[in-house]
Amino acid sequence: QVRLVESGGGLVQAGDSLRLSCAASGRTLNAYAMGWFRQAPGKEREFVAAISSRDGRTYYADSVKGRFTISRDNAKNTVYLQMGSLKPEDTAVYYCAVDSVPFRRVIVTTTTGYDYWGQGTQVSVSS
Repeated sequence: QVRLVESGGGLVQAGDSLRLSCAASGRTLNAYAMGWFRQAPGKEREFVAAISSRDGRTYYADSVKGRFTISRDNAKNTVYLQMGSLKPEDTAVYYCAVDSVPFRRVIVTTTTGYDYWGQGTQVSVSS
C-alpha cells in the first residue's frame, strides 16, 4: 500500500519561505510523476506544481510560477516544494500526490490523474 506523508507546513509571514516534503513508502516513485495540490477553506483543491518521472520536467500553476520550485530525490523517495515570497493567498492545506500512470508522457494538472494522496500539511501566511 502506498503511503505519502507531507511535512514542513507552518505559520509564516508574507514574504517568507517554506519547504514542504513528501515522503513515500510502498511504491518507488521514480516511475511516476508527482504533484502538489492545495485546498483553501471553501474552495476546490487546485493544482500547484508537478514534476515528471522521466526527465524531471516541471510545471507550475500561474499563481506560483517564479515563486515555487518542485523537485524530487528518487534515492530518498521524496518530493519537495520550495515556496518563496509567500502571500496570504497561498494559505491552504497542501497535498502531494502520485500520478496514476507510470512514465506518463504528459504532466497532469487535474486531481483525477493522481491516485494516491497524502494527508496534507497546513500552510498559513499572515499579512
